[in-house]
Amino acid sequence: MRKTIARRLADSKFTAPHFYLTLDIDMDNAIAARKSMNAMDGVKVSFNDMVVKSVAHSLKKNPNVNSAWMGDFIRRNAHVHIGVAVAVEDGLLVPVVKFADTKGLMQISAEVKDFAQKAKNKKLQPSDWEGNTFTISNLGMFGIESFTAIVNPPDSCILAIGGIKQVPVVKNGVVVPGNVMKVTLSCDHRVVDGATGSSFLQDFKQFLENPVSMLL
Repeated sequence: MRKTIARRLADSKFTAPHFYLTLDIDMDNAIAARKSMNAMDGVKVSFNDMVVKSVAHSLKKNPNVNSAWMGDFIRRNAHVHIGVAVAVEDGLLVPVVKFADTKGLMQISAEVKDFAQKAKNKKLQPSDWEGNTFTISNLGMFGIESFTAIVNPPDSCILAIGGIKQVPVVKNGVVVPGNVMKVTLSCDHRVVDGATGSSFLQDFKQFLENPVSMLL
């Protein structure tokens, strides 16, 4: 596994010209929405599930980000298949939530939990980690505020998710407590330009800061 990780990420890092875009997201509404959803019987949605759903919607609005460099042409993927990095004892696996844009939060939550359990028990199959068009790496649960991730081939981007931190923020000219999450988008410059990546991040921010929009 370490050999595969070393080969794939070294090829990506030293072949794809990376650049990075970082954005702060106000998570107050997402926290309130998650609390309301999880108050329902049988519902247990994580912030990571909300991130996956927000990414799926944002990729549909920004198809150039949902693309891959194929050597002498760019492939724009018709489907949204989101890889979710999962840490395992021997390294890292990236199971894929396929057709994520067509799935609700409950279905995404169930799939991600199932993948995590399979990864822990070493029961993931090759079909579980094939076909990704975009990848999410979330280290927020480990207390990491922000980081940059290496693009996971054949994707053109990977989104690094930091933890939610309570900080002073300015709202309507007044300093108040707020909950902020820092995210960093790593981009393959052969496919995604700064304006393209920024447009994706702005849409992602809009969905997370207004969670009801993900349901429309």
